[in-house]
Amino acid sequence: MPVLTRLIPSPVVVDIRPGALDDLASVLADQRISHSGKLAVAISGGSGARLRERLTPAMPGADWFEVGGGTLDDAIKLADAMKKQHYDAVVGLGGGKIIDCAKFAAARIGLPLVAVATNLSHDGLCSPVATLDNDAGRGSYGVPNPIAVVIDLDVIREAPVRFVRSGIGDALSNISAVADWELANREKGEQIDGLAAAMARQAGEAVLRHPGGVGDDGFLQVLAEGLVLTGISMSVAGDSRPASGACHEINHAFDLLFPKRAASHGEQCGLGAAFAMHLRGAHEESAYMAEVLGRHGLPVLPAEIGFTVDEFVQVVEFAPTTRPGRYTILEHLDLSTDQIRDAYADYAKAIGS
Repeated sequence: MPVLTRLIPSPVVVDIRPGALDDLASVLADQRISHSGKLAVAISGGSGARLRERLTPAMPGADWFEVGGGTLDDAIKLADAMKKQHYDAVVGLGGGKIIDCAKFAAARIGLPLVAVATNLSHDGLCSPVATLDNDAGRGSYGVPNPIAVVIDLDVIREAPVRFVRSGIGDALSNISAVADWELANREKGEQIDGLAAAMARQAGEAVLRHPGGVGDDGFLQVLAEGLVLTGISMSVAGDSRPASGACHEINHAFDLLFPKRAASHGEQCGLGAAFAMHLRGAHEESAYMAEVLGRHGLPVLPAEIGFTVDEFVQVVEFAPTTRPGRYTILEHLDLSTDQIRDAYADYAKAIGS
């Protein structure tokens, strides 16, 4: 009997809408998630702690664990604290750092993870990766996908708008990342997963083409769905390739070269994506991406996040070293310092700045 299809690791529940948090208890009561109501809930001292009082009456069997930050040590301490009791599942309630800590801790003790996002800052909320700070800087750790994802758009709107903007930059960067993956396929014979590429690209295109803004439920719905689909695309691919190319190499270079001055993940990825699209000769696409980023209040030039042209040139030159073995437009062109400077001048002129 031939295999006619494949199984895709994905959440059994995805609930994205205004008021979704009001039904969190019924989602958790799903027999596939928790048959006893015994849950470990990881929260931050910020948004998660504020929601605890609201949610506690509906979750009487839950134990609450406040997480100090987003480090590997924090995640290990969380796992050690949770394994002292028998739980059905772990709930990560908060932003990206808390969800990543909860992902790692849940994987460490062999429990499913429910991701309840309080902001949309990046695509990690449904990805098979936990990004945690460690002694060497920052590491990515493979973990199972969340078994459920709950995103209350009312809660998202209460978060600082910079988080939504960061998510926009991360989502749009998919378009550049998939183009890099296709380039690696053509030039190096790297295998490409068409389904993963389609999911990631369409998630980015949906955000790029949506006419709404950061305060519109319709736009937030599309952004949240796009970030969830991007996470699933990485599971399909078994790698971050659908959502990480030259855009993310540039982001990592900012973080490594200027750790105290770096901007948000999504701001740097969006800028990196617009520049990378220009480098590959997609000038109209690059200009349109820069226009959309600017409309949503994201940077399109390094000066807008406090960096000089010389520093940006340094970042682009260093970027390929951040992901050894990954082939993107940066590795393909292998530009010299002067060539990067000239390319940046062309980019700045092309986007009208």
